[in-house]
Amino acid sequence: MTSEIVFQYFPNLTEEQKNQFNKLDALYREWNAQINVISRKDIDSLYLHHILHSLGIAKVISFLPGEKVLDVGTGGGFPGIPLAILFPETSFHLVDSIGKKIKVVNEVAKGIGLKNLKASHARAEQIEGKFDFIVSRAVTRLGEFYPWIKGKVSKSSGNTLQNGILYLKGGDLAEEIKESGLKAELLPLSNYFSEDYFETKYVVYIPQ
Repeated sequence: MTSEIVFQYFPNLTEEQKNQFNKLDALYREWNAQINVISRKDIDSLYLHHILHSLGIAKVISFLPGEKVLDVGTGGGFPGIPLAILFPETSFHLVDSIGKKIKVVNEVAKGIGLKNLKASHARAEQIEGKFDFIVSRAVTRLGEFYPWIKGKVSKSSGNTLQNGILYLKGGDLAEEIKESGLKAELLPLSNYFSEDYFETKYVVYIPQ
């Protein structure tokens, strides 16, 4: 699976953005060989399972110039790096509690020349400031995740969706949402992507 799958679903990319997406394969292979951030068997599905999945968030919202987005538990840079390529005027702050994963994020970002991204080796609770949106990809159960980021979403909202959390998660989420006590909306990725992989995958939107 190549970067063409991304270009198919996002046909209005600039040449620079296409170039950045194209470079991800070699960079992730190189760094993954040193620091394992993607399982060995999954690296061949990088564009489908990681990059396009991350961009599912971009199917439900377009981040605006000047907005600030926090990616919690980013691992190797998902969903933050693909979103930062797609929205070059938006500021992204990627955090992970595992330092070597942040090293991969920084090296990949440097390798493709991303200027709108910073990465921190930290826990979400330690991050100062307010953000328009918080994104994450299946880091933990929502009830455990929410206390980490409580109070970090800025009140003033200027986007089509009210400021809040956009959480990529799969499976039957009804019980997990109920248990969390959060008011959440499930946006199925199968509405936007035709591949079987997305059949049970969602963006969980929690307005703040």
